[in-house]
Amino acid sequence: MLADRVSPDRMSPTELRAGVSLAGVFGLRMLGLFLILPVFAVHAPQLEGGDNLVLVGIALGAYGLTQAMLQIPFGLASDRWGRKPVIYFGLVLFAAGSLLAAAAGEIWTAIAGRALQGAGAISSVVVALAADLTSERHRTKVMAMIGSMISLAFALSLVGAPLLYQAIGMGGLFAAIGALSLAAVWVVAVAVPEPPRRAPAARGEAGLAVVLQPELLRLNLGIFVLHLVQMAMFVVLPTMLVGAGLALERHWVLYLPVVLASFAIMLPAVFYADRRNRPKPVLVGAVVLLALVLAALSASGARGPGVAALAALLLAFFVAFNVLEALLPSLVSRIAPVAARGAAIGVYNTAQTLGLFFGGLAGGWLAKHHGAGVLFGTCAVLALGWLAVALGMRPPGRAGAVNPAHG
Repeated sequence: MLADRVSPDRMSPTELRAGVSLAGVFGLRMLGLFLILPVFAVHAPQLEGGDNLVLVGIALGAYGLTQAMLQIPFGLASDRWGRKPVIYFGLVLFAAGSLLAAAAGEIWTAIAGRALQGAGAISSVVVALAADLTSERHRTKVMAMIGSMISLAFALSLVGAPLLYQAIGMGGLFAAIGALSLAAVWVVAVAVPEPPRRAPAARGEAGLAVVLQPELLRLNLGIFVLHLVQMAMFVVLPTMLVGAGLALERHWVLYLPVVLASFAIMLPAVFYADRRNRPKPVLVGAVVLLALVLAALSASGARGPGVAALAALLLAFFVAFNVLEALLPSLVSRIAPVAARGAAIGVYNTAQTLGLFFGGLAGGWLAKHHGAGVLFGTCAVLALGWLAVALGMRPPGRAGAVNPAHG
């Protein structure tokens, strides 16, 4: 599989194909998820029972809850029965949930559709397959492709969702999302290389006691904090932008260039971590940048910063976010035993989706009872706690070590 490598510093054609195609799968699926977020709360009152904000919140959060419940089972299943069959099954579940939500005339059907969407919990399996198809030297680059595609899908959803909703309605939007998921099935079948054959995981090798080793726990804590902070921030950031003078329908004018610029800025850090095999200083630097952004937002006062200052802070946030989104899953895939890689990434993705759930919950409560300053200050403290834990990490050795966790 890796015999076609031309230079150790360049990705092989197989690795490049794997990275591009799996990033495309992730992008199609995440675009389908993100397209709902900017418009569902506006549409919900048209559904029977949709005037209940608690039920609207449950409809939005049901996806994350079933994701958190099923990431580990899907990862374990992929270790046992192979990556691609599990990915196909998950994408079909996501499409079925989308079609159920498209037919919803009342809020409980929409909740059921969103929960069924989340049941297609393939994130850990896609990341594990990316790790199977790439060498350790280039794995962070591939994770950066996937992470950047997620951010790009988010930015595109902010631009496209209102336009699509006006053109085809919420039912049409959910149906289009189902079609994107089925298109991802085709991409996996046609474009994604076949993974190498592996012996089935032995019972002892794939046990959760293996994947919950201390170095993996550091990374799981990190992704939990990162996504908790992200979700909590976006509870109040849209309102802050409106208060700063940027109308809601024009938020994409800020988000899109900021997200695109962050891709370009984060690449040198990712390449440095890969080529020099020095992920720890890059990870620590990104966490420091994250904490500084949150501290600056917390200190900005009751009125908050202006649009230009918010754009600069968001640019710094997305640079840190994208670097960490690339590094963290790469490190999990390198540290975890090969036979338990799917399970390890399943635990990691469970921590990620729990971060999203608790970020929305805690962000809403803090914003309501204590204001945006306390919310950002709390997030800054969490980032500093993560920094203290990250400073003690032991980076894995370069490819070739029998057990990278002890490199």
